[in-house]
Amino acid sequence: MSDTKNPSEMTGAEMFERGMTIRREVLGDAYVNKATSNPNPFNAPLQELVATYCWGWNWGREEELPRRDRSLINLAMIAVLGRSHELKIHTRGALNNGLTREEIREVLLQVGIYAGIPAAVDSFRIVNEAFAEIDAEAQAGGAE
Repeated sequence: MSDTKNPSEMTGAEMFERGMTIRREVLGDAYVNKATSNPNPFNAPLQELVATYCWGWNWGREEELPRRDRSLINLAMIAVLGRSHELKIHTRGALNNGLTREEIREVLLQVGIYAGIPAAVDSFRIVNEAFAEIDAEAQAGGAE
């Protein structure tokens, strides 16, 4: 946990900073750096919204629901919505938050039953791609 202060007691700037910390802890510096590297007047407000409220306020409520549980929920919702890019990055986040590959598989099987086999098929493909990228990164890191 990055901070024990309740998000409702924080200023917007504090929530933003907390959100960026949590976002980096869950998704990794490389992803966050890429997502925030080219701010412009059009997309900067979106990044502020995501960091402050998604990560700082919502994910910051760790006493109510731990990150591991939030990852389970996110994977299911993102898979049902068919958001492949988000599913791939949140797969990495779920692993960072302590889920196993087997638990991720079970989430996707649940998606198949409640949201349809096409959603599960696409999700399995995307998550397998994420696992392959993570494995390749681990091998490259070990080869140095």
